[in-house]
Amino acid sequence: MSVTVLDDPQVQRSADLSDIFDQYAADESLPAPDWLTTLHLDRPRRNTRSLGEATRLAKRLGDLAGASVLLILLSPVMLLVAIAVRLTSPGPIIFRQTRVGLNLREKKRDRRSRSELPPDGVDRRGSGHDRRRQVTYGKHFTLYKFRTMRVDAEKAGAQFAAKNDARVTPIGRFLRLTRLDELPQLWNVLRGEMSLVGPRPERPEFMEQLSSQIPNYLNRLGLKPGLTGLAQIVNGYDADLESFRRKVQFDLLYLQNCCLWNDFKILLRTVRVVLTGSGAR
Repeated sequence: MSVTVLDDPQVQRSADLSDIFDQYAADESLPAPDWLTTLHLDRPRRNTRSLGEATRLAKRLGDLAGASVLLILLSPVMLLVAIAVRLTSPGPIIFRQTRVGLNLREKKRDRRSRSELPPDGVDRRGSGHDRRRQVTYGKHFTLYKFRTMRVDAEKAGAQFAAKNDARVTPIGRFLRLTRLDELPQLWNVLRGEMSLVGPRPERPEFMEQLSSQIPNYLNRLGLKPGLTGLAQIVNGYDADLESFRRKVQFDLLYLQNCCLWNDFKILLRTVRVVLTGSGAR
């Protein structure tokens, strides 16, 4: 008995990826970044494995070199920022927070058959004992930033930052405006948890809500999170659900056009964002 083309899982997956590409990478509602070099791909990219070994290696070497140079050149600035944070508000200088990073795992069918179950046919393994069923969305890591909020900022629980957020310290507003609070993440880049350019890593507390409300949100986890990125310089900080939707669009647009030349152009425009404070919160 022959199988129709549409029943082939590989073909269906390719069709799904084409839909993602058409919906995001070619979305006419997006404010087009005319400066972004458009790659003409034979097929849509799914994740970082689609970049090719040479591109992945070059991107990692660029991360190591760039992060090392920036840490050396900006060390006096980071020292001044650390002193300012210490003198202007009580609490730690460095803020640590769990974020969700790269996810290259694909959904697979449960390979356990009825023959693997006990004679009575009842699977007594509870969900709490099967780590494969625990939803983590992506690889968790500790992100480092200069602290810009009061130490009791989340005493009522995790929440998104808002414009003119009262929890932000006076020096914190300046650090956010200039993006200087992000500099400790250069250490995350050296550790291989982040890249200089890529999607911003989200907090695990918000993943379920965002993935349930925004189609294809989890597809942005196919790239290593970045210190800066296309979404960060075009979309700015996220203030509402619609801005999160746009972020996904830009992240997937970047995935389809990820190359060293576009990374270089994004880094140059990041300098302009830092100098002008555009999109700060």
